[in-house]
Amino acid sequence: MSASSVVRAAFKGSSGHELAARLDLPAGPVRAFALFAHCFTCSKDVLAAKRIASGLAQAGVGVLRFDFTGLGSSEGEFANTNFSSNVEDLVRAAGYLREAYSAPAILIGHSLGGAAVLAAAASIPEAKAVVTIGAPADVGHVLAQFGSSLDEIRGKGEAQVSLAGRSFSIKRSFVEDAEGQRLEGRIRSLGRALLVMHAPLDDVVGIEHASKIFLAAKHPKSFVSLDNADHLLSGPEAAAYAAGVIVAWAAKYLPADTSMQGDLDHVMVRETGQGKFQSMVVSGRHRLLADEPTEVGGLDSGPSPYDYLAIALGACTAMTLRIYADHKKLSLGRLSVEVRHGKVPAAHCIDCGHVAEGREGKIDRFERIISVDGEVDQALSNKLVEIAGKCPVHRTLEAASAVVTRVAPAAGAAGPSGS
Repeated sequence: MSASSVVRAAFKGSSGHELAARLDLPAGPVRAFALFAHCFTCSKDVLAAKRIASGLAQAGVGVLRFDFTGLGSSEGEFANTNFSSNVEDLVRAAGYLREAYSAPAILIGHSLGGAAVLAAAASIPEAKAVVTIGAPADVGHVLAQFGSSLDEIRGKGEAQVSLAGRSFSIKRSFVEDAEGQRLEGRIRSLGRALLVMHAPLDDVVGIEHASKIFLAAKHPKSFVSLDNADHLLSGPEAAAYAAGVIVAWAAKYLPADTSMQGDLDHVMVRETGQGKFQSMVVSGRHRLLADEPTEVGGLDSGPSPYDYLAIALGACTAMTLRIYADHKKLSLGRLSVEVRHGKVPAAHCIDCGHVAEGREGKIDRFERIISVDGEVDQALSNKLVEIAGKCPVHRTLEAASAVVTRVAPAAGAAGPSGS
């Protein structure tokens, strides 16, 4: 995996429609999960959302971003939505994260999405920190974008409005819902750390909105000026800066989460509900994905089970050789171990040794190719092969292992009786 990976996801929104999402996952341990709400009529793939999510993922924070109902790749009609339904979509998104991975500890909202995370925070108890970027202090501020069409919406009940070069159908119910929101009270009772980020030159949502949000909030609260940025954070340096600030600021408010650490002596594998085979692998603090290639019905979003087996053998081999080199004080260059796996007829596997003796049918054959930076003479080459054979995973694969399986009782059900 690279510095981070992006996984497709989907969940049911407030109206029952399927909402399209992307989950930016770190390559290593996940420090926390965050939920990102995009700007009004934008999508999860707007540049600011993609860049900030990528920046957080590289710092160890998994980020779920999704399209609100009727926008982007999500189902439903935008005309039937309003601010309240957006807030409920956010709560549903948090529920998806809670069920499939871990509940979001950070809520991030851009523009009207910022107002939405402020409103949704009370319904996401696990959230410890809230970040707004160019957010309005008053939900009704969005109505100013409707211009002269606002009177038509009020009079006729619905009208077409041009926003960011696209036409959207806006109903009177949207206007009434926006005008009925009282965001200030929600900010005062937020009960979470708040970071307000705003561009002084924002010509869509004025800087005075940041002041109102900041003054209404109780401590702990912080304000960061996004100098020289526009409302959409369209410049890559602006989004990268915002991501860096969020990571550094939020770390202070993220207590140790025992559910993210897990036990070090076992692995948990759980289906994510995405695709036919995709599963989340939890090992201690680490989060990985397991999947199958697309040609067999998977999403190819992670290594296959046999890939992981080969990974275990390759990693164990490299570590075993490094321990040997350090112990013998050998000046051994950087090691690489390539592992190839296949099933071959036992009778034809001339280099499989005792493993193939007396066996019928096919057996699993793993081939290791060890590479070392620098020169390796024949004597050292032979020794490396010998030491590789002492790798614990190698020994486990060649020995008989006991696999004991049982089915856990349903939640709340009594366990087996008797002894």
